[in-house]
Amino acid sequence: MHITVDGTDCFAATGGREFDPALPLVVLVHGAGLDSSVWALHSRWFAHHGSSVLAVDLPGHGRSGGSPLPTIAAMADWVAALPAAVGLEKAILIGHSMGSLVAIEAAARHPGRVSALGLVGAAAAMPVHADLLAAAAAGDHAAIAMVSIWGHGFRAGLGGSLAPGLWMLGEAQRLLERARPGVLFNDLSACNAYADGIESAHHIACPTTLVLGRRDLMTPAKAGIELAGAIPGARVVVLEEAGHMLMAERPDDVLDALAALCDRAGPFQSH
Repeated sequence: MHITVDGTDCFAATGGREFDPALPLVVLVHGAGLDSSVWALHSRWFAHHGSSVLAVDLPGHGRSGGSPLPTIAAMADWVAALPAAVGLEKAILIGHSMGSLVAIEAAARHPGRVSALGLVGAAAAMPVHADLLAAAAAGDHAAIAMVSIWGHGFRAGLGGSLAPGLWMLGEAQRLLERARPGVLFNDLSACNAYADGIESAHHIACPTTLVLGRRDLMTPAKAGIELAGAIPGARVVVLEEAGHMLMAERPDDVLDALAALCDRAGPFQSH
């Protein structure tokens, strides 16, 4: 469905069901250079188990209009405005990678709009290697290769997909290739510049779960555990042998952790 948020027409996938504002809302936020399709499996499950879903394309991404927002704070304010745009007060907010930074900042800046927080592949800070930033700035395909290779665990290089015939590394590269020029550099720059993670984490007051990959090279599990220590009552799920692209690598385990989080915020239908 299309929604106007702060004057920008954006697209949000609803999990294959018509959006129902009478149900609790789950908002899913993608990572750098990506779009709402990374949440295809999880958005569908939530939509068929008692919630309304908005898996959003951030401005300038996917099927959304506008230009990419230049900072994590700007993205957080925009995401926090989503519930009101569909006539609701608050949402369960789930973010992956850059989307987890957006979720942290949104929950800290707009606590009345976030009822629970799911952080997938998360850390308080996400510094970006200078070579990756330079390649992204130049529009060099090497940036896409670096993100896809560093972003997946060992099994992904051998195939690894739970769906027969699919190749996780190839899928990730095709998705990044679809991004508009400059989007990946914008997003990586926003992540690299963000320095408020720990301070914002201290202000989070809603139920929070972090889902981390033990072999994540982009947001190491150690950094995620340190972030969890700054969030009162946060729960941590560490997935062994998993990398950063957890929704593709370990979709069922990610879903189990996020469904349990939503049960803490309000009952959902079981698997």
